[in-house]
Amino acid sequence: MNFFSYSSQSPLLFTQLYFWIFLLIVLIIFAFIKNKLKLSHLYLALVSFFFYYKSSGTFVSLLLIVTVLDFFVGKGIFALKTRLKKKILLTLGVVINLAFLAYFKYTYFFIDILNTYFGSNIEKTNYLSLFVNNSFGTSFTIDKIILPVGISFYTFQAISYVVDVYRNRIKRQPTFCDFAFYLSFFPQLVAGPIVRADNFLPQLYKPYSLTKRDFNIAFFFILNGLIKKIFVSDFISINFVDRVFSLPSSYSGIENLLAAYGYTMQIYCDFSGYTDIAIAVSLLFGFHLPINFNSPYKAVNITDFWHRWHISLSTWLKDYLYISLGGNRKGKFRQYINLLTTMLLGGLWHGANLKFIFWGFLHGIGLVFDKIFNNAFPKLIKNKVWRVFSCIITFHFVAGLWVFFRADDFNSAIMMFERMFTYFHFEIIDKVFLAYWKPLTIIFFALIIHILPTKWKEGIRECFYSLHIVFKIMVALIVVFILVQTKSSQIQPFIYFQF
Repeated sequence: MNFFSYSSQSPLLFTQLYFWIFLLIVLIIFAFIKNKLKLSHLYLALVSFFFYYKSSGTFVSLLLIVTVLDFFVGKGIFALKTRLKKKILLTLGVVINLAFLAYFKYTYFFIDILNTYFGSNIEKTNYLSLFVNNSFGTSFTIDKIILPVGISFYTFQAISYVVDVYRNRIKRQPTFCDFAFYLSFFPQLVAGPIVRADNFLPQLYKPYSLTKRDFNIAFFFILNGLIKKIFVSDFISINFVDRVFSLPSSYSGIENLLAAYGYTMQIYCDFSGYTDIAIAVSLLFGFHLPINFNSPYKAVNITDFWHRWHISLSTWLKDYLYISLGGNRKGKFRQYINLLTTMLLGGLWHGANLKFIFWGFLHGIGLVFDKIFNNAFPKLIKNKVWRVFSCIITFHFVAGLWVFFRADDFNSAIMMFERMFTYFHFEIIDKVFLAYWKPLTIIFFALIIHILPTKWKEGIRECFYSLHIVFKIMVALIVVFILVQTKSSQIQPFIYFQF
């Protein structure tokens, strides 16, 4: 394999050995220039674009286009004097960003709607590839539109930047190199967390710092993230969850129910595992990324869940969509409509499919219910017994909606629920557990660890931090050995790469 060429069969993933070789080389070179801010920023920006090229091939050109576009939109907003002109330029920038996202992510969705409901016969053609082929003599396929990895994440980062410049939250205009570095920083580029410019850009102007504690945190979170991804998420996916979701009608209700529980843990361990590694790798370069997960399945209601799950997205939706729609400033009814609209669009952000829209809509209903219930029973929500009961209900509500999120289509999700309620078959529970005892055991213990008190988990981390480096290395070697034994021979990309 040529390391400098792109291969869709061998993308640069955190779970691949050659990513860690790549990271080691990058860190060694970075060590010599870490105190030269301009040079180190340029270096890391180039490394990040190379990383994206290794992940997405020629779509790196799209990232470059978005970078140039939003840099000059931001520069223009900085330079313009009147509010109206600033707003016009901001609107233009946001519309163009969303147009890129809509073209790659929603073209098929809109064409299917037109063809289905209006009797049209529009063919699905990649006009962007067709234009490039005609202009430059290339031979890109024109019969399908491929979704660039991470486009939803860096598009939202780009939008937040120009909006924050307009809102005067960013006081200092970055250089093009610094902005390109912010938008493309490789640890979090393709699956978040979604980083705000007003949080990240100020870090660019501080001297490099990697404390002993930062290093220990990075070391622990890399191991933690790999365990979540490879040992938990990939293993239960390959050995149980994917089998049931691919053909739910062939399995009993108990198997469908256990698969729903399994996916609930799979998606958490997959996504939070990526985030753990992204935060850890960023720390090694001296940058602090926001926490993206906080034990979401311990949430006592849906509002609490969204304070704990994919925090960077939920706060983005709140700050740039919900508040822009009016938030809670225009009465209760309008607030409920804003919540529903925000979550509907949040569902659509995940994918152009009815199942994602339905998933977002029901989460919106859950948020509205929380507002009404909390206002009606303010004392009950503080009762400890009620909180435990509410936590259990919330977990099952979330797990049930993950079925729509994961299922191949909406009808498959309905089929899974039908099997759960009409074909449960209690009498085969022992056979099911015997057949799938390995993945089910991992699911069970992953959930138990997840709901442990926060202080206990902090104590485990502190214990690891206090170990001598020799013992840390021994722990790492044991973890790597276990992961090698359980790792799938096939590449298992992170779930959120598809968004």
